[in-house]
Amino acid sequence: MIDIKFAGEILDQLQEKNPRFHGKAYLFLLSSLHRVIGDLKEPRHITGQELANGFRCLALDRFGPMARTVLQHWGIKTTQDLGEIVFALVECGVLIRQDEDNLEDFQDLFDFEEVFEHDYPWST
Repeated sequence: MIDIKFAGEILDQLQEKNPRFHGKAYLFLLSSLHRVIGDLKEPRHITGQELANGFRCLALDRFGPMARTVLQHWGIKTTQDLGEIVFALVECGVLIRQDEDNLEDFQDLFDFEEVFEHDYPWST
Protein backbone atom coordinates (compact mmCIF):
# COMPACT_ATOMS: atom_id res chain seq x y z
CA MET A 1 0.00 0.00 0.00
CA ILE A 2 1.25 3.49 -0.87
CA ASP A 3 2.05 5.66 2.15
CA ILE A 4 -0.09 8.81 2.42
CA LYS A 5 3.07 10.92 2.82
CA PHE A 6 4.35 9.65 -0.52
CA ALA A 7 1.03 10.26 -2.21
CA GLY A 8 1.12 13.81 -0.89
CA GLU A 9 4.46 15.51 -0.34
CA ILE A 10 6.76 13.38 -2.47
CA LEU A 11 4.30 13.09 -5.33
CA ASP A 12 3.98 16.88 -5.32
CA GLN A 13 7.79 17.18 -5.45
CA LEU A 14 7.99 14.72 -8.33
CA GLN A 15 5.39 16.53 -10.37
CA GLU A 16 6.94 19.91 -9.63
CA LYS A 17 10.35 18.76 -10.88
CA ASN A 18 8.98 16.84 -13.87
CA PRO A 19 5.46 18.08 -14.67
CA ARG A 20 5.19 16.18 -17.95
CA PHE A 21 4.32 13.01 -16.01
CA HIS A 22 0.97 12.66 -14.25
CA GLY A 23 1.14 11.58 -10.61
CA LYS A 24 -0.49 8.29 -11.53
CA ALA A 25 2.52 7.49 -13.75
CA TYR A 26 4.76 7.34 -10.67
CA LEU A 27 2.30 5.26 -8.70
CA PHE A 28 1.75 2.86 -11.59
CA LEU A 29 5.48 2.36 -12.06
CA LEU A 30 5.81 1.54 -8.36
CA SER A 31 2.91 -0.93 -8.69
CA SER A 32 4.76 -2.52 -11.60
CA LEU A 33 7.93 -2.80 -9.55
CA HIS A 34 5.97 -4.36 -6.69
CA ARG A 35 4.50 -6.93 -9.07
CA VAL A 36 7.90 -7.82 -10.57
CA ILE A 37 9.47 -8.21 -7.13
CA GLY A 38 6.50 -10.27 -5.95
CA ASP A 39 7.03 -12.71 -8.83
CA LEU A 40 10.66 -13.39 -7.84
CA LYS A 41 11.65 -16.54 -5.97
CA GLU A 42 14.25 -14.56 -3.99
CA PRO A 43 14.67 -10.80 -3.53
CA ARG A 44 17.26 -9.21 -5.80
CA HIS A 45 17.94 -6.12 -7.87
CA ILE A 46 15.56 -5.58 -10.80
CA THR A 47 16.96 -4.55 -14.19
CA GLY A 48 15.47 -1.85 -16.36
CA GLN A 49 14.40 -4.51 -18.87
CA GLU A 50 12.61 -6.52 -16.17
CA LEU A 51 10.83 -3.45 -14.84
CA ALA A 52 9.79 -2.32 -18.33
CA ASN A 53 8.43 -5.78 -19.12
CA GLY A 54 6.54 -5.87 -15.82
CA PHE A 55 5.17 -2.42 -16.56
CA ARG A 56 4.01 -3.57 -20.01
CA CYS A 57 2.29 -6.66 -18.59
CA LEU A 58 0.55 -4.71 -15.82
CA ALA A 59 -0.62 -2.03 -18.27
CA LEU A 60 -2.10 -4.69 -20.56
CA ASP A 61 -3.74 -6.45 -17.62
CA ARG A 62 -5.22 -3.29 -16.12
CA PHE A 63 -6.12 -1.28 -19.20
CA GLY A 64 -6.37 -3.80 -22.04
CA PRO A 65 -6.58 -2.20 -25.47
CA MET A 66 -6.71 1.25 -23.84
CA ALA A 67 -3.23 0.84 -22.28
CA ARG A 68 -1.37 3.05 -24.73
CA THR A 69 -4.01 5.79 -24.48
CA VAL A 70 -3.92 5.79 -20.67
CA LEU A 71 -0.12 5.82 -20.58
CA GLN A 72 0.06 8.66 -23.10
CA HIS A 73 -2.41 10.63 -20.99
CA TRP A 74 0.01 10.19 -18.08
CA GLY A 75 2.93 11.38 -20.26
CA ILE A 76 4.46 7.94 -20.85
CA LYS A 77 5.16 7.31 -24.53
CA THR A 78 8.41 5.34 -24.55
CA THR A 79 10.47 3.05 -22.36
CA GLN A 80 12.88 5.99 -21.96
CA ASP A 81 10.04 7.74 -20.10
CA LEU A 82 9.95 4.80 -17.68
CA GLY A 83 13.63 5.35 -16.97
CA GLU A 84 13.06 9.04 -16.36
CA ILE A 85 10.34 8.19 -13.85
CA VAL A 86 12.59 5.63 -12.14
CA PHE A 87 15.45 8.09 -11.81
CA ALA A 88 13.10 10.82 -10.56
CA LEU A 89 11.99 8.34 -7.87
CA VAL A 90 15.66 7.65 -7.08
CA GLU A 91 16.36 11.38 -6.81
CA CYS A 92 13.49 11.78 -4.32
CA GLY A 93 14.77 8.85 -2.24
CA VAL A 94 11.86 6.52 -3.00
CA LEU A 95 14.00 4.03 -4.94
CA ILE A 96 17.66 3.09 -4.63
CA ARG A 97 19.91 2.62 -7.62
CA GLN A 98 23.03 0.55 -8.01
CA ASP A 99 26.20 1.95 -9.58
CA GLU A 100 25.59 0.09 -12.83
CA ASP A 101 22.04 1.45 -13.24
CA ASN A 102 21.71 4.02 -16.01
CA LEU A 103 18.94 5.86 -17.78
CA GLU A 104 20.15 4.15 -20.96
CA ASP A 105 19.00 0.82 -19.47
CA PHE A 106 15.49 1.91 -20.48
CA GLN A 107 16.24 3.16 -23.98
CA ASP A 108 14.34 1.53 -26.87
CA LEU A 109 13.35 -1.65 -25.00
CA PHE A 110 10.11 -1.92 -26.96
CA ASP A 111 7.84 0.22 -29.09
CA PHE A 112 4.60 1.26 -27.39
CA GLU A 113 2.56 1.19 -30.59
CA GLU A 114 3.79 -2.32 -31.34
CA VAL A 115 3.26 -3.90 -27.91
CA PHE A 116 0.07 -2.09 -26.93
CA GLU A 117 -1.68 -2.05 -30.31
CA HIS A 118 -0.22 -4.27 -33.03
CA ASP A 119 0.69 -7.16 -30.72
CA TYR A 120 -2.31 -6.79 -28.44
CA PRO A 121 -3.83 -10.26 -27.87
CA TRP A 122 -7.13 -9.49 -29.54
CA SER A 123 -9.61 -12.35 -29.26
CA THR A 124 -11.13 -13.64 -32.47
